[in-house]
Amino acid sequence: MTAVAPMTPATQNATGSTPFAWTPLDDRAVNTIRGLAIDAVEKANSGHPGMPMGAATMAWVLWSRHLRHDPTEPAWADRDRFVLSAGHGSMLLYALLHLTGYDLPLEELKRFRQWGSRAPGHPEYGHTVGVETTTGPLGQGFGNAVGMALAERWLATRFASGAHRPIEHSTYVIAGDGDLMEGIASEAASFAGHQGLGRLIVLYDSNAISIDGSTDLAFTEDVGARFEAYRWHVQHVDGHDPAAVDAALRAAKAETNRPSLIVARTVIGFGSPGKQGTAAAHGAALGKKELDLAKAAFGLPADTPFYIADDVKAYMGESKTRGAALRAEWDAKIMALRAADEKTASGLDSALAGEMGLGWVDAIPTFEAGKSMATRKASSAVVNALAPKLPGLVGGSADLSESNLTVLHGQPDLQPTRGDGRNVHYGVREHAMGAIMNGMALHGGVRPYGGTFLIFSDYMRPSIRLAALMGLPVIFVFTHDSIGQGEDGPTHQPVEQLMSLRMIPNLRVLRPADATETAVSWRMALERLGGPTALVLTRQDIPVLDRGPQSSLTPADGVRHGAYVLSDAPRSETAPVPAAVLVGTGSEVQPCLDAQQLLAADGIAVRVVSMPSMELFAEQPAGYRESVFPPGIPVVSVEAGVSHGWERYTGTEGLSIGLNHFGASAPGPVLMKEFGFTGDQVAARVKALLGAPGPSTSARAPATAAH
Repeated sequence: MTAVAPMTPATQNATGSTPFAWTPLDDRAVNTIRGLAIDAVEKANSGHPGMPMGAATMAWVLWSRHLRHDPTEPAWADRDRFVLSAGHGSMLLYALLHLTGYDLPLEELKRFRQWGSRAPGHPEYGHTVGVETTTGPLGQGFGNAVGMALAERWLATRFASGAHRPIEHSTYVIAGDGDLMEGIASEAASFAGHQGLGRLIVLYDSNAISIDGSTDLAFTEDVGARFEAYRWHVQHVDGHDPAAVDAALRAAKAETNRPSLIVARTVIGFGSPGKQGTAAAHGAALGKKELDLAKAAFGLPADTPFYIADDVKAYMGESKTRGAALRAEWDAKIMALRAADEKTASGLDSALAGEMGLGWVDAIPTFEAGKSMATRKASSAVVNALAPKLPGLVGGSADLSESNLTVLHGQPDLQPTRGDGRNVHYGVREHAMGAIMNGMALHGGVRPYGGTFLIFSDYMRPSIRLAALMGLPVIFVFTHDSIGQGEDGPTHQPVEQLMSLRMIPNLRVLRPADATETAVSWRMALERLGGPTALVLTRQDIPVLDRGPQSSLTPADGVRHGAYVLSDAPRSETAPVPAAVLVGTGSEVQPCLDAQQLLAADGIAVRVVSMPSMELFAEQPAGYRESVFPPGIPVVSVEAGVSHGWERYTGTEGLSIGLNHFGASAPGPVLMKEFGFTGDQVAARVKALLGAPGPSTSARAPATAAH
């Protein structure tokens, strides 16, 4: 090969003003990025060299001519966000971070994909400086970027004051063919087009190769036409022509009322004579022979791995100087805003700092004992009481706001014409909703929550998992939490979802037993900053428990421990300890209380435990856990979902009353009775477990499901 990067003469930019200049030093910078990528993959004998080799030119055009960032201050609030949605090409990002002056030493690149390296296989938020989001599962970064752009516009709108616009940055994405095959990207792109997110710009690395080979095997659509239908601004360029990429980026930035897709045609593995343009360059090291040939084409010494010429290092390191100047300009802008409008400036400071403000806890409502209320309705009462106190609380639903009850009454909808609205209509796009909320949380300045039915948590599970992996304070509101939701039938009745969500590390699942527990759960969710919370709520009304001074029930603050003794067994000389412990969650706590009374009438004293959060209870000291579940006393769990997982408490001596099959279509109370979740049925099962005489109640065995 005689050349690997076009030597494009100076051309005018898209606005016809300053000429675009591309020098031999830029070519060498691009080839240095490629060299670092192939060396790191070769040393690890693992990774994806082809994408960085093909996308390096357009990435350097973006980072050197357009991206507003300061390597010395990676968390600068008004920086442009860069998302490598094609996270398998992580060495492209690591090379850029190192070469432009971020705190990512070359030694870390040399340990690519190794234990303890800050250059892991896929970019990880919070692990590597300068990485804005964890990517790798394709399409997720794209969805996160939509959320970042949405949060930017929200802040830009809310805190604009006269001529002062303290927030006005862009979100840039490099996405690949795989990203745009994934359904989540389609959902997010459709949403972004409707919202008119003009500061969202996606460079589509269209190299027409996936792991299995040519994308012609499965992906022959006109992507540009699809995005035009989504109301995006679409351009097509040669991704190896820096002047064309620059012009496209300038044109995209001029499109302020709609997001932009730049379809950049590239060659995967560019520079490798035997593997470029093939799947062989996608997911494996090039091998010594191809590596040497590629380095020769790049003008890099074959015998010096991780080579960076001094002049290239100095040139690319100028990003620090430019970034510091940009940040200084922003600091001056904030000072001017502060002088002109201190209230707005202070509000922006608080938003960016993630401060909750004063008095919000006192605004949490209380609920009248003895009444019945669905916990979804209690949730609505809580968020609406808090909305005036928490101006950054922004919520929505995947087209189920009237069912999830997530609407903030009296607050505007977030729309293209109202960028600071607080009610987000995600449409029937559960997966994108999760990724967009993650992006909003990553951006900062807002506190997102979003709702759907618990059954549809399956549609958004990868986004929930990534929120947990990144430790994002996103609040997922899941209603219609069991067979108790009734007539919609087994397609809409969650059975395994609740327990499966509990399996996700760092996701806190809270299933409150009544309205009061719901209020405590919301407070805990808002106070939690190190990870997401799933609030699991009923459709059907359930009693608001009487926890007053004359009641034997304990306060709902016990929710903070994950599980607590809600109603203890009366003690006597003949029964110093409970005969059994009944533990329920959500709507199934009430049948436990009913069973307790029925058993007491028969001389059997049992304890009732409410366990809104299994994982939070597991974090408690052993002494506390044993105080709730004393050793040697049989435990009976009651939950209208799969019983798998409850054995950690019931053991071999206890009993799990669950639902290890699908539900049915019938009114909720009928289903609860048919499947064995009434108080008398629970009491009968406890008696059988304890070997007590036959029931004096009307209990009978639960019916067998027809499904």
